[in-house]
Amino acid sequence: MKNLKFTFLLTVLLCMAGARALAYDIGVENADGVTIYYRYTNDGKELQVTYRNQGGSYGVYSNEQSGKITIPEEVVYQGQTLKVTSIGTRAFDNCWQMTSVTIPNSVTSIGNLAFDRCDGLQKVIVKDITAWCKIKFSNNPLSYAKHLYSDENTEITNLVIPDEVTEIGEYAFKGCSGLTSVTIGNSVTSIGYCAFQYCYGLTSVTIPNSVTTIDNLAFDHCTSLMSVTIPNSVTSIGSAVFYRCTSLTSVTIPNSVTSIKHNTFNGCSGLTSITIPNSVTSIGDYVFDGCSGLTSVTIGNSVTSIGYEAFYGCSGLTSITIPNSVTSIGTLAFFLCSSLTTIIIGNSVESIGNSAFYLSTSEGKSVKIICQIENPKDIKESVFSTDLYNNATLYVPNGTIEKYKACTGWKNFVWMEEGTPTGIENATKNSKANYVRYSTDGKSIAKPQRGINILKMDDGSVKKVVVK
Repeated sequence: MKNLKFTFLLTVLLCMAGARALAYDIGVENADGVTIYYRYTNDGKELQVTYRNQGGSYGVYSNEQSGKITIPEEVVYQGQTLKVTSIGTRAFDNCWQMTSVTIPNSVTSIGNLAFDRCDGLQKVIVKDITAWCKIKFSNNPLSYAKHLYSDENTEITNLVIPDEVTEIGEYAFKGCSGLTSVTIGNSVTSIGYCAFQYCYGLTSVTIPNSVTTIDNLAFDHCTSLMSVTIPNSVTSIGSAVFYRCTSLTSVTIPNSVTSIKHNTFNGCSGLTSITIPNSVTSIGDYVFDGCSGLTSVTIGNSVTSIGYEAFYGCSGLTSITIPNSVTSIGTLAFFLCSSLTTIIIGNSVESIGNSAFYLSTSEGKSVKIICQIENPKDIKESVFSTDLYNNATLYVPNGTIEKYKACTGWKNFVWMEEGTPTGIENATKNSKANYVRYSTDGKSIAKPQRGINILKMDDGSVKKVVVK
C-alpha cells in the first residue's frame, strides 16, 4: 500500500514538473510550416509569443525556430481569431539559426531577452514605422540583426519618422547600424532612452522644433554622427546623450537648455569647439571628458558650477575663461589639459577641487593664470600641479598680492604679479638671471639677438635694449 501511494505521488510530481516546463498554451503552425508558441493574455482574448519549454534547472530554453520567421498579426485557433499583441520574455532565446523576423503591427511590447543569443539574425522586417515606434521594448531584435527592412528585399537606411509619431520610445532603434540618416517627424516631442544607441552607421539626424526632451543615451556610441543641431524647443538633454560620438565635429546647443548633464559629450574626440549658452546654469560631471580635439570653449555667463572631470583630458584646449558666474570648479575639472597656456578664473569662484588644474609645463612653454578673485581663500595645494606652481605666472587683482601670498595653495606660485598681463608672453625663468629676454614678437629667446630685445625683469618691469 505504501509503495502504491509513493508511486502515485511520484507520478503527480512528475506531471506537475512537466506542466511547469511547458511555457506555452498553444502551438500553431504558420503557412510556411514554422510553428510558433503562444500564451493566452487579456483573459484569453489575445496572444503573446513565447518559448516552447524550459528544461533543467539552468534556464535552458528550448526553441526550434530557424530561418525566416514571420510572426502573424492574428492566429485562428479552434475557430477563434486571436490577435498577437506581444512577444514575451525569452520567446526566441537561443534561436541562433534564425535569419530574419517579421514583426506585425499588432505587437505593442517585446519582453526581456526575447531575442537573446539570436546570433544568426540578419534582418528585422517592419511594415509600419509608426506602429514600431509605439512598441514598449525591453529587448530589441535590431541589437542582433543590425538592419531594418520594410520587406524581405528593401533595407531602410534613410529612416523617416512619420508625422503621426509623437514620441520615439526607449530602445526603438538601438543597435540598428544599417541606418545612415534619420529625419524625425514634426509631431515628435521626445526621443527616448537609448533610442538610437549603437547606431554606428548613422551620419546625420534632423531633430524638429517639436522635440522638447532628448533622454539619456539617446545617441550613445553613434560613432559616425558628424553634426547635430538641437532646436530651440529642447529644454532637457539627458545624460550621455552623445557619449562616444567620436565623429561629432560640431553641435549647436540652444538657449532653451538650462543644464548639461553628466557625460553628455564624453569621448567626443572629434568635437573642435563648443559654445555653452547663457541659459545653462551647470556643467555636469564628465561632460567633455576625453574631448581631445576640443580647441575652443565658450562658457555662458550663467553657469555656476563646473563638474567633476568636466574637461578631463581635453588636450587640445589652449585657453579657458571661467566666467564670473561660476562659484565652484570640480575635482579634476581640467586635469591633463596639457595645451592650456591661458587660464582665466572669474571673481566669484569659492571652491576649486583637487587637481582641477593638474597639467605639466614643458621647457619654453609659458602659462598665464589670471585670477580675478579679490578676496582669495585657502585652496588645497593639489589644485594646481607642481609644474604650474614653479613655472606659470599667477596674475592677481591690483592690491591683492599679499592676500594671495598668505593663502594656502596660492602662495605656492613662485611667479606672482598684480594686474593683467600685457601682450608679452611669459616664459620659463632662468634662475641664474634677474630677467627673461624676448624678441619683439613676444617670443622668449635664450641669447641676445641683433636688434631690439625686450627684458622682463623679476620685479615686473620691462626694458628695451638694442643689440648691435
